[in-house]
Amino acid sequence: MRATHPLLLVLAFVSTASAQTPAPALDFEFFKARVQPIFLAERPGHARCIACHGSGTPMRLQPLATGRTTWTDEESRKNFDAVRRMVVPGSAKSRLLMHPLAESAGGDFYHNGGKHWSSQNDAEWLTIKSWVMGDTRVSAAERHPRIIQTNSAGDNVHVIDPATNKVVGIIRGIEAGHGAGAAPDGTRIYISDEAESTLDIVDAKSLAILKKVPLSGHPNNMAVGKDGRHVYVGIAQEPGGVDVIDAASMQRVKTVPTQGTIHNAYVTPDGRFVVAGSIPGATINVIDAATEEPAWTLKMDLGIRPMTFSTNPDGSTKWIFAQLTGFNGFAVVDFATHKEIRRIENPPLPPGKMTVPEGSDPSHGMAVTADGKTLVVCSRLNNYLYSYSLPDLKLLGSAELGGKGAGWVTLTPDGKTAYVANPVTNDVSVVDIASMKETTRIPVGFVPKRNVTVSLQ
Repeated sequence: MRATHPLLLVLAFVSTASAQTPAPALDFEFFKARVQPIFLAERPGHARCIACHGSGTPMRLQPLATGRTTWTDEESRKNFDAVRRMVVPGSAKSRLLMHPLAESAGGDFYHNGGKHWSSQNDAEWLTIKSWVMGDTRVSAAERHPRIIQTNSAGDNVHVIDPATNKVVGIIRGIEAGHGAGAAPDGTRIYISDEAESTLDIVDAKSLAILKKVPLSGHPNNMAVGKDGRHVYVGIAQEPGGVDVIDAASMQRVKTVPTQGTIHNAYVTPDGRFVVAGSIPGATINVIDAATEEPAWTLKMDLGIRPMTFSTNPDGSTKWIFAQLTGFNGFAVVDFATHKEIRRIENPPLPPGKMTVPEGSDPSHGMAVTADGKTLVVCSRLNNYLYSYSLPDLKLLGSAELGGKGAGWVTLTPDGKTAYVANPVTNDVSVVDIASMKETTRIPVGFVPKRNVTVSLQ
């Protein structure tokens, strides 16, 4: 019997190993959340990918309808099918990677749309490479973002798809809904219910109410802990406080005392603190989320309305932005020193432009974009949404709203689009942050106020 040559044994082993290691699958959710936005991204001096690939090229992307900033799921599926034809799964030499990459960085000779990336260390190029190599790591918020819009004078809550700007679900049986949030895994929606003084827990798929948890008093706004274990509800009825609801048992387990009744409760971006503002007490109450005990309190000269936060490079809280009773603007509070360091007034408009509803505060609702570079601020007095640069707080732009009331604002996960609740006209204004233009309005229920961006399964 003749012995097999050692080289043939090695080749056979390699061939067998290759056969046992199939090419990775290309993940649709990763493509939709991470890769697809790259085709719409603006790069100085370059045409966007969609400019050429929206028609007449081998990798043809679906055209975007006027006013739309992203694709629907159905359109994304078609894009996925078109783009993966440019990919050999598991190969960094795929045409999708080599064609737009500079030749000096290892790319091929020519791309009719130009060379968008000069290095294989470019963040966009690395994102596409991760997808080509089989990466599936997509956060919950990137998978199925939805805008939850409560209606303070209605008996329902609306669910909006930001890809289509359409109402895709209605939660019924909640009168005078106030705050909203969702579990981090996207399985539940939480609504603070003013009519019944409960926290209503809703199944995210069926939109059926699972339970109404009795609270210690009349609620206002609420927030969900970053780990999803607890929900925090601000109590607007004397003596006030922040109710703590255990998500697993669906029971109220504690009320944290505060200096004054609470209008809005938040969780800081790093999840370490619960921050609750009091209108009659004019206090910002900071609670340690680990111990659920008061950490510090700041007394202000005016009642505390909506708040939002900026962060330090390590993710810890840098500033609190707080809107104040009767003031058309906001205060800036340094989180480390517990002191107000600045107060910004929104631009005034002629008296004929003022649209603030009677009994409402002139500036109500604010948010910080995901990249931490922009603060958006509602002005009910002017019926405007303003944008300010961070950290220097210079006015960047303003959007006059067709809807009226400008009572609250939430942002899409990419920070590109704002949704402003208009309680006077019973609709939601959709504002493009880059251009600060209102692109459409979405009809909802009666007197919409609080809204929030969540991820649902």
